[in-house]
Amino acid sequence: MSQAFEALCEFLRRSSGLVMESSKQYLVESRVMPIVRRERLSGLDELVLILQRKQSPKLAKDVIEAMTINETYFFRDKTPFDQFRNVILPALIASRQKDRRLRIWSAAASSGQEAYSLAMILDEHAAKMPGWKIEIVGTDLSEQVLEKARKGIYSQFEVQRGLPTPMLLRHFNQIGESWQISEAMRSKVTFRQLNLLSDFTSLGRFDLIFCRNVLIYFDAALKADILTRMTRILAPDGFLTLGASESLIGLKTDLVAHPEQRGIFVRQTSAPQPQLQAARPATLQPPANALPPGFAATAMAAARLRTTG
Repeated sequence: MSQAFEALCEFLRRSSGLVMESSKQYLVESRVMPIVRRERLSGLDELVLILQRKQSPKLAKDVIEAMTINETYFFRDKTPFDQFRNVILPALIASRQKDRRLRIWSAAASSGQEAYSLAMILDEHAAKMPGWKIEIVGTDLSEQVLEKARKGIYSQFEVQRGLPTPMLLRHFNQIGESWQISEAMRSKVTFRQLNLLSDFTSLGRFDLIFCRNVLIYFDAALKADILTRMTRILAPDGFLTLGASESLIGLKTDLVAHPEQRGIFVRQTSAPQPQLQAARPATLQPPANALPPGFAATAMAAARLRTTG
C-alpha cells in the first residue's frame, strides 16, 4: 500500500469518517483518479499534498463526494419498507393520534430513492392520517446527489429497480426518456447537506430514523458516537432502522434490538414496565403482525418505542 494511498485514506477518515481498507485501494483510485486527470495533476501524490495543505476546499469536497456516492434504488432490500408499512407506521399512528405529527429522517438519502419510497408508503395510508403533519428529512454528505434528489428525475433503469409499476404510473411523470416524481411527493421531502460527524441536533426530534448502509463504512468508536447522538434526537417511543448487514454488536449504545423485527432498534427506556405487562388481559391474543407483547402493551397505553438510507 503506497504512502499516498495511506494519506488519502487518513484524509477521508478525518473529513467524512470513511474507513477504507487496503483491499479497497482499486475502488478508491478508480473514483479519485478522474479528479486527478481533470485537475491535470501529476498523480495521487500531488492530490494528497494539496489536500494535506488545505489549499483547495473545492478539491477536498470533490474527493469526499466521489468516495461517498453510494448505490441506491427504490424500496432497496424490500424488508425495511415492509416493516415500515406493516409494523412501524401502524404503531406510530396509534400512539400519535392526539398530536397527529410524524417526522422521519433518511440519514443517508443519497439521490432520494429511500426518502421517496417512504413518502409513497405514507401516501398509501393517507386515508388513515387525515390532518396529520408529516415531515421527511433526507440528508447526505454529497451535495451532488442531493441536487438530483431535489429534482427527483430518474432514468428508465433507475425506476425499473425496485419500483412497482403501479407506483411508477401513480407518482411519476415521464420526461423524454426519464421519469420525474410528482410535485406532491417532492413536497413531502426536504433534502439537506449534512456530515454525520458534525452536530445534527438542529434537525429536531424524529419518530423514525432510517440510517441504512452507511455505518458499515465507519469504525466501531465512530458508529457508537453517531448512534448515541441519533438516540438523543429520537422520540422515546421511536424507531431506528439499520441496514441488513449492520448491527449493534460490540457497540455501547442506549438502543436495543426489536425482539421480532430484524434491523429495527428502539430505546432501552421503551421496554415495557412490569405493571403494564401484568395489566394486560391474559386471554387477549395479539394479531399475527402485531408487536411483541411488551411493545404492543406500551403502544396501546400511549407508550414508548424508538430508535440509518
